[in-house]
Amino acid sequence: MEWDRISGNWPHWRERIQERWGRLTPDQLDSVAGRREQLVRNIQESYELTRDEAERQLRNWERNLAIEEFDEVDITLDEDPASGVNGR
Repeated sequence: MEWDRISGNWPHWRERIQERWGRLTPDQLDSVAGRREQLVRNIQESYELTRDEAERQLRNWERNLAIEEFDEVDITLDEDPASGVNGR
């Protein structure tokens, strides 16, 4: 998922971030205000991680969001009247 979408709808995503990184306080999340670099720093500090590890965790979280978003897409196939089978 593109970070612009997350930062553009920060109130929605901050809740999901809080679920994933429960040690982050509401004040920390308020200070992030959609800024990715600030979030990486807060994850790093709160979990005593290296910057690379905090970045890796956030990248994986973003990747999982993209997969979830893809899974939620409803695929509708057109029915072929000749065969009576969808999508053929």
